[in-house]
Amino acid sequence: MNLNRREFIKLGLKAAVVAGGIAAVSASLSPKEKYWGFVVDLTRCIGCGKCVQACRTENKVPEGFYRTWVERYTVTEEGQVLVDSPKMGEEGYTPYPPETDISKIKGGYFVPKLCNQCENAPCVAVCPVGATYMTDDGVVLVDYEKCIGCGYCVSACPYGARYLYPEDGESEYMRGKVDKCTWCYHRVVRGLEPACVYVCPTKARVFGNVLDPNSDVRKYYRLKLKQPRPKTGADPKLYYYTG
Repeated sequence: MNLNRREFIKLGLKAAVVAGGIAAVSASLSPKEKYWGFVVDLTRCIGCGKCVQACRTENKVPEGFYRTWVERYTVTEEGQVLVDSPKMGEEGYTPYPPETDISKIKGGYFVPKLCNQCENAPCVAVCPVGATYMTDDGVVLVDYEKCIGCGYCVSACPYGARYLYPEDGESEYMRGKVDKCTWCYHRVVRGLEPACVYVCPTKARVFGNVLDPNSDVRKYYRLKLKQPRPKTGADPKLYYYTG
């Protein structure tokens, strides 16, 4: 059976997660080749909001819109899960959700959200002009020269990770076009980490080349990871570690 490079990588990474170990990478692949992956360690996230702030600054995200955000999940003794995200977590959180009986809180955790860079990206499939596409190293981007702002991809995204850039936004180039998290691809191609990863004080966000056995993100593939809402069939390349 002949597999193209992307199919080979996809099968290899799935095997790593399912088996709880690192999949063997073919020696025929050049060590210079890269395929990017992202893991969020929920045991480390403290909901400080620095990631959201850094993303806004780095990517000129207009007020009221977000490329990444953080949600808080509070679990009560009865097993009820309360979700809140004031200002999408950009300014951090109070110790407890408002109007909540503290005595009945059993625990809680924070969940950062961002573009999942899906392998079977619905946004790519529905774009009528080919403006949304995937790079050879696995990142879904938007070609703003081609984008007509139809919003089909916004509706198709099962994770709510896209929005239409407002006509009065700071970036004239992006006005009326679709915007989303790109894992800061403009930084990555220069050898830098995504802004949200760079500023995270607890190293809850882990990014890197999954073809490099020594990368931090690859090391997480030894652990049991979870995809966000896998039943969508989108096959996200973003994974969560829950401990």
